[in-house]
Amino acid sequence: MTEAEPLAPAASPTPRWRLFASIAIVVVVIDQLTKAWLVSILDPGQSLAIVGDWLRLVHGQNSGALFGLFRDSAAGFAIVSVVVSGAILWYEARAGGTAYVSLTLGLLFGGALGNLADRIRLGYVVDFVDAGIGPLRFWTFNVADASISLAIVLLLAASVWPSLAGQRAVRSGA
Repeated sequence: MTEAEPLAPAASPTPRWRLFASIAIVVVVIDQLTKAWLVSILDPGQSLAIVGDWLRLVHGQNSGALFGLFRDSAAGFAIVSVVVSGAILWYEARAGGTAYVSLTLGLLFGGALGNLADRIRLGYVVDFVDAGIGPLRFWTFNVADASISLAIVLLLAASVWPSLAGQRAVRSGA
């Protein structure tokens, strides 16, 4: 048997806080700047065509949750947002060892904070992107919502392809 270098203990994943925080901060800043810009050019309910009827800016005020559900519940959803934000921080501390996971959780955290800031400051979330064809419209959304949606897609992709997140697939019977 030849002399080999001693094996290093398996490193536990170290959260990538700098990446996580940078992504979250960028999302919050862009979200809040775009909302402030929109509010400065459009009154509530007004719209501005960007690409014909396919893409418009609309000044919406959502006092509920996703897709306008549970109207006039901003305070309750602010509390839920704080709890979810805490869970995201906990998960980053526990599992954020890869750039993929930290980037994904940073997007999720930034989106949650962007909408939380609106709920606390205004009592509603400013939504403004309106896409669709004629009467077939997608729900009006904002940068924070887009960030949350992208994070969910990335999390789903990691659950289908664990190697994306630096995880090994668990094999049954092994």
